[in-house]
Amino acid sequence: MTDVLGRGRASLAFAFLVQGVAFALLVTRIPAIQDRYGISDGLLPVFLAAVPILAGAGSVGTERLIKWVPPSRVLRWSQPVVLLSLLGAGAGEAMWQAAVALGVFGLSVGALDASMNMLGVSLQQAYGRSIMLGFHAAYSLGGIAGASLAWAGAHWDLALFVSYLPVVAVLLPAALVGSRWYVDAGVPSGGAGKGGAVGFKLLLPLCLVMTFAYIGDSTVSNWSAKYAQDVLGGSEEVSTVPYNAYMVMTLLGRGLGDLGVRRFGAVAVVRGGSVVAALGFAVVAAAPGAWAGVAGFTVLGLGLSVIVPQTFAAAGRRAFETHGPGASDAAVARLNVFNYVGFLIGSPLVGGLGDAWNYRGAMLVPMVLVLVTLGYARAFASEADRYGDGHERPRTADVGRGSNGL
Repeated sequence: MTDVLGRGRASLAFAFLVQGVAFALLVTRIPAIQDRYGISDGLLPVFLAAVPILAGAGSVGTERLIKWVPPSRVLRWSQPVVLLSLLGAGAGEAMWQAAVALGVFGLSVGALDASMNMLGVSLQQAYGRSIMLGFHAAYSLGGIAGASLAWAGAHWDLALFVSYLPVVAVLLPAALVGSRWYVDAGVPSGGAGKGGAVGFKLLLPLCLVMTFAYIGDSTVSNWSAKYAQDVLGGSEEVSTVPYNAYMVMTLLGRGLGDLGVRRFGAVAVVRGGSVVAALGFAVVAAAPGAWAGVAGFTVLGLGLSVIVPQTFAAAGRRAFETHGPGASDAAVARLNVFNYVGFLIGSPLVGGLGDAWNYRGAMLVPMVLVLVTLGYARAFASEADRYGDGHERPRTADVGRGSNGL
């Protein structure tokens, strides 16, 4: 079973990486998509909001679907749909074609995000130690690669379809091959998850933390470039640096985060991440110039990087401990919806406050919300934390059949 779990872990990490590439290729080329389809500035927010709304619907649908289909199968077939819809977004000509492509992308990415994190949580339970941050580190690495590929496409003035086609042609068959080794570690042998219903009250603290974290993340992705250029007086070139610095530190934080969880526990890591993230927002709000702002966004990436993976892990662990195998999947799918809630709230919240007040003051709002996470940190306590022995106890997880019949 060690070999099965090892292959499952490696193949799932690759799925996270592929998704990071695909999502970065979409969001970093939004201006090009707008130009290609003639989407007005007034209509663009509608398109952008529709993607996370449909992704939330896809996540909710996945919670229902896993009662009959194991998460590995949902991931196996949703990832190719995400890649093909990305290609479709670059291939169309009429606005309705863009709407269809982005709609399919949203629905499939919701199913993909939910099923990926389900498998990650169940593998962590089977391992009996923290490995969840490593999967999200692979996603961050994919995001950096995707943003770099998008930059190259824009630099060489490539058409969207030409820019996307080689990436999809390589990643789609690779993802399908890798999916042979997915392992449904939390699914009883012979079927999909059959855990009891997970009450919303059990997940409420984690849902709030997820929302606050993604408000912070969407603030960086949507406003860091504008803030660096318009508020801090940086050049157009410098304005591209904050998000890249944020992503690099996210990768670093997640790459090292599992070691921190094993050494200090999830509660301490989440508390530390919250404080560091809040410090980053404070530096951004007070920055006298563009490079000081870059430093703030860099610190912010290190702090926020650990919160989201640990929130998924905590939701799966709490559901597993209270309702048994199968309940973790439903909990992860439900929690995943608040990823998109935070994304939907974050951008208009900061933009509205910036226009009505000022953007420096607007940066203090996600800072305060991240600090609120400190009040919910105990929700991340593992069984070892509660027993006070300083070590994570192995979880009793029913490691069932992988999607390749193992």
